[in-house]
Amino acid sequence: MSAETPSKMKVEEFASTYSDRLIPLNAQFSYFCSPSMPEEDVKQYLHEPIAALPGAICKQLPRVAVMLVPFLDKGNGRSGVRVSYEALELAQQTPTHRVQGKDSVTLFFATKDEEISEYHYSFYNELAGLVARGWPSEVRDTFLGVLRGELTAKVNGEIDEKSWAMKQALLRRPVAREKVFKEYGRQAFEDTLTLYLHGICCDIDVETGPRQMPSRYVRKRLEALHALFPPPAGHAVFPEELNRVAGR
Repeated sequence: MSAETPSKMKVEEFASTYSDRLIPLNAQFSYFCSPSMPEEDVKQYLHEPIAALPGAICKQLPRVAVMLVPFLDKGNGRSGVRVSYEALELAQQTPTHRVQGKDSVTLFFATKDEEISEYHYSFYNELAGLVARGWPSEVRDTFLGVLRGELTAKVNGEIDEKSWAMKQALLRRPVAREKVFKEYGRQAFEDTLTLYLHGICCDIDVETGPRQMPSRYVRKRLEALHALFPPPAGHAVFPEELNRVAGR
């Protein structure tokens, strides 16, 4: 942090101040780090996760500016989210924040004291959220069809906490079921797409537990996303693909 940089700055002001210092990664993604990062860290934070994105996913995204900063102060509702160069109490921190533009989006990520695996999850979760906001009818119909099959089979569990909570609300509310189902479906898609994208980039384990969906149904969802959003060359999702990629 330079002597001229305040210790805290609203995210909107930060994005505006440093927009002319964005470094392009490709035609769609650019980034700015404050403080600056070694090239090896930039590779881990940006080059590798972006290289693992399926082309069909990139087509669904607007132009994305990534801001890597030390901390994000979630504020108290009046001050708004702020970039912070000072350490914060855990309760005051948020790992990500999104500033939506007309035809672009700026994604903020707190990197101080964050594990790279947690950052990768947050990165893909933000992108999955962007895709879920405007998912095409083909994607929506395919994924909702998978979910209808799960509900008919009374499959327990979910991919993540948000979709788990919405699934319970769906099961408790037979009235207005279709509306609640579509809301649940969008969240389940976002959570599953996060897992799928993270799995293309990194070797991850799915945590087991009473709320976790049985692995064969997780596989069915991932297969549906694999057909819609094939991974780029040299990347794999399933064990049999990993063996083929390793054998090249």
